[in-house]
Amino acid sequence: MGLALGSFLGALTYRLARKESFVKGRSGCPRCGANIKWYDNVPVLSFLLLGGRCRSCHKKISLRDPLIEIVTALGVLGIYLSNLEFPLFLIFILLATISIFVIDLENEIIPDELIFLGLGVTTMALLLGWNGSFYLHFLGGFSSSLFLLLINLITKSKGMGLGDVKYALFAGTFLGFPKSVSWLFLSFLTGASLGVILILLGRARLGKHIPFGPFLAASFLVTAIFGENLVKWLIG
Repeated sequence: MGLALGSFLGALTYRLARKESFVKGRSGCPRCGANIKWYDNVPVLSFLLLGGRCRSCHKKISLRDPLIEIVTALGVLGIYLSNLEFPLFLIFILLATISIFVIDLENEIIPDELIFLGLGVTTMALLLGWNGSFYLHFLGGFSSSLFLLLINLITKSKGMGLGDVKYALFAGTFLGFPKSVSWLFLSFLTGASLGVILILLGRARLGKHIPFGPFLAASFLVTAIFGENLVKWLIG
């Protein structure tokens, strides 16, 4: 099931960023445009059997989709094996987070549809009794969003986009306070560290914009998994 969901995410992230319907239409080769047959659209397996090339034009296929499929499958398997409450809700959060990571990395945008759908589903889960204090969760969401909004205003959108601000409302609400503080700390730490590494390697320069959404999304998953230990490490 995880691989199938990953295959869906591959199409969703590609089409949503381009304002295309992800319900209608068939997947096609990004190089030659040829429709992909059903037997060439089996997650991961088809990529391996075709040797990573399109059946029609024989040009190399990006590792993008199989990587999304594998990461999604591992995430879904982890949720299943952990025997957590509200597993379908957690799988949805995983899918939304992977989608946000991919879309912002490739297009430097975070679609409002994913943010507000995620916030709405998280609110419903909290109202149904998921994971403790309703108020601490919304404190985490609003404080995280407000903090990034201040950075956005101070830097005049150069240091932080409004998409990041809105995403913080969703992710911070899911994590709750004080995990949301750990999440933001980890996001800035990883973002700054990678930025320095890229500059030292000559792959980036000072002042060049690097999308922050992928760092927020990746750090969100780490915090969601190791949240309690991360908080203890930060304060201890």
